[in-house]
Amino acid sequence: MKKRTFLNAAFISALFISITPFAAISADHSQHKASVHSAGSGALIEEMKALDAVFREVVSAVALGDGHRVHQALETMHGKMEKTQKALHAGEVKLRKNASKVAEFERMDKDFHANLESLATAAHKGDRQNMTAVTKKLLDGCVSCHDRFRP
Repeated sequence: MKKRTFLNAAFISALFISITPFAAISADHSQHKASVHSAGSGALIEEMKALDAVFREVVSAVALGDGHRVHQALETMHGKMEKTQKALHAGEVKLRKNASKVAEFERMDKDFHANLESLATAAHKGDRQNMTAVTKKLLDGCVSCHDRFRP
């Protein structure tokens, strides 16, 4: 049991260390805002901003094993995917990198949202181990998507 607690603590520490550079990058909102508006539609930007805030809250809540708090954070994402999907189908989303691979982006977005649903289920059950595993998967999804579609 002590080994599992240590491993969970190590994971959470690693997550905080890994998101610290992203927090520093997002601190300069004016520069970020200018680059974001040239990159795509308002729906996608709205979703990314919401995800940024939600993921920070999720990491903290998972670290504390607080499923209720995870679930509350995820509630704010309702409707965001649908708006992004609508913008994708209307041709309003402009990917900064690999722009011709919109179908791949859409698949990754749907997979990511399926993982958000898995996290919500784990949070509802209070399944800390699964919340941790899915949170790791979500972080990998963020990094993969940004590597693939942002310069």
